[in-house]
Amino acid sequence: MEKRTNRPARPLTERRQFFDSENRPVPSRRPAPRDGEGRSEGGRFEGSRAEGGRFENNRPEGNRPEGNRFEGRPEGNRSESNRTDKSQYHRPPQDRSIDMIFGLRPILEALNAGRTLDKIFLLRGTKNSMTQDITALAKAADVPVSMVPVEKLDNITRKNHQGAVAFVSPIDYMPLDSILAGLYEEGKTPLLLVLDRVTDVRNFGSIARNAECLGVHAIVVPSRGAAQINGDALKTSAGALNLIPVCREANLKETLTFLRESGVQIVACTEKSDASLEAEAVDLTGPLAILMGSEEDGISPEYLRLANHKLRIPMAGQISSLNVSVASGIMLYEVLRQRLVKK
Repeated sequence: MEKRTNRPARPLTERRQFFDSENRPVPSRRPAPRDGEGRSEGGRFEGSRAEGGRFENNRPEGNRPEGNRFEGRPEGNRSESNRTDKSQYHRPPQDRSIDMIFGLRPILEALNAGRTLDKIFLLRGTKNSMTQDITALAKAADVPVSMVPVEKLDNITRKNHQGAVAFVSPIDYMPLDSILAGLYEEGKTPLLLVLDRVTDVRNFGSIARNAECLGVHAIVVPSRGAAQINGDALKTSAGALNLIPVCREANLKETLTFLRESGVQIVACTEKSDASLEAEAVDLTGPLAILMGSEEDGISPEYLRLANHKLRIPMAGQISSLNVSVASGIMLYEVLRQRLVKK
């Protein structure tokens, strides 16, 4: 075998020095490789390769520096950390199976069993006897049904949804007429909170918390254009949604008309009013429904026309509007204050 001393001198490749736990230098087992010896095509060490493509330096396990072990790397001198996994960028969203039903037959059975569904999504263009039955039962139960493209359904779940997905409500909706009749029978003064297109889940949860703390008997929401009552809403409400009834109405205009005919005064909270809340121009001690508008454009004009009174919250700052959950708390506090004073 040719001796190393007989070979032409070559510059040594610079190597990193490692130290053990007692700061003593750890000797390298092998010299630096030379051209043509112990190198692969990409210039990597070939010697001492164990099964599975892992580079082992045959050092004792206790002397091997943490984080500096040679791991099997693909050809082309790419490290494991630099390799891009495309699946992490195109991964479908996680299923919300706790509050979701998918498939035509399960949704139909859920409706027949009387389960409270928040909303139903059906594949656009699908028409058969089962989808017709689902639509009819959902209409009878005031459950909104939306016809959506397949991309929408695929974004909701990666399961085999069969063109149908439904969200199960964590609460049971109550009939408004029964609640109102029960309050009158018990000799209580009704206090209701009507929400027009409040779509933010956390806003809705905060409003529910305000309502429960300040003595509201029920919250009224439209069946379409309202926030989905899910786990986030329950958490933000601090459990209030498990205590206060929520009424889902198909037609809010008819609902407001029904309340007026039932002797309930409708008071709308809007910055467009000239009457201010602190002036106490409106008696809030009788049967009352506070009407709050959406985060975007407030109360719809058709609902404003049905209100008995319109009140604005006085403000001294430069910003001329409040978050709807904060505004609802201020309005409900004034109702409670007047009722406590009257007692």
